[in-house]
Parts: sequence; C-alpha cells; structure tokens
Amino acid sequence: MALSSYRMHKIYIAATMNYGLGSDDREELAYYNKIRKEMDDMKKQPIKKGISINWNTSEGRDKLT
Repeated sequence: MALSSYRMHKIYIAATMNYGLGSDDREELAYYNKIRKEMDDMKKQPIKKGISINWNTSEGRDKLT
C-alpha cells in the first residue's frame, strides 16, 4: 500500500527535524531512511559561495548589434 501524501509529509517533517519515526511500518521506515540519507549526502557536498562573474560581456554585445 502506498503512503498517503499526509503521512509522507509527517515523515518528512520528522526526518528533517531529526525526530524519531516511532513506527515499524516498512514503507514508512524506508521513506524516512531515504530522506535522512539524502540529507546526509547534502551535508557532505561543498557549498559554493559567491557570484561568478563573466568579465567578457562586450563580446556578447557585438553579436547582438
């Protein structure tokens, strides 16, 4: 049986707030563990800060006119 959107939302909130699930349902546990794994993977990825600037903007303007 598929999880309802309401139940998925409740599991998502529990996973993101680092709460325990409190359920032994296999589908709910699988969804909870999937979200926790995705969150752990995001924490491992470096965060790119700043704005990349292309200083060669005049080349693009020549093509337009």
